[in-house]
Amino acid sequence: MNEQALQQYLYDHIPLSRAMQLHVLQVREEEVVVAAPLAPNINHRETVFGGSASAIAILAAWSLLHTRLHRTGIASRLVIQSNTMHYDLPIAGEFIARAHLAEAEDWARFVRMLERRGKARIGVEAVLEYAGQPVGRLHGEFVALAGATD
Repeated sequence: MNEQALQQYLYDHIPLSRAMQLHVLQVREEEVVVAAPLAPNINHRETVFGGSASAIAILAAWSLLHTRLHRTGIASRLVIQSNTMHYDLPIAGEFIARAHLAEAEDWARFVRMLERRGKARIGVEAVLEYAGQPVGRLHGEFVALAGATD
């Protein structure tokens, strides 16, 4: 799945991504990078609303797993189970979220568990960046359920 296909999928299936004007910058096996502008995500302080920052980070993390599962050909439904968000600095313009597996070696175990038991859990990290520096980070635990498709 390339950048354009992922972005269209998000717009079609997660309408909030369109409203937030999320755009997919990069899709690689080990990383997905998305961006969003300030205007549709602004708060009363003229910085990015915390909920928007969190949503963009979750979308990046979910997209990483969605594209990796798509490559494996395993039909599954992917949901977030829990997350922790840290906001380190205000975001006053377009920002990006860069998602990667929390532990790269967990992927093989995750796929094996999904194939054997029909359910698997994995951790994903997403780093928010603004003006070339990290400004926040998310850790999310995601669950995949075999059989259903996203």
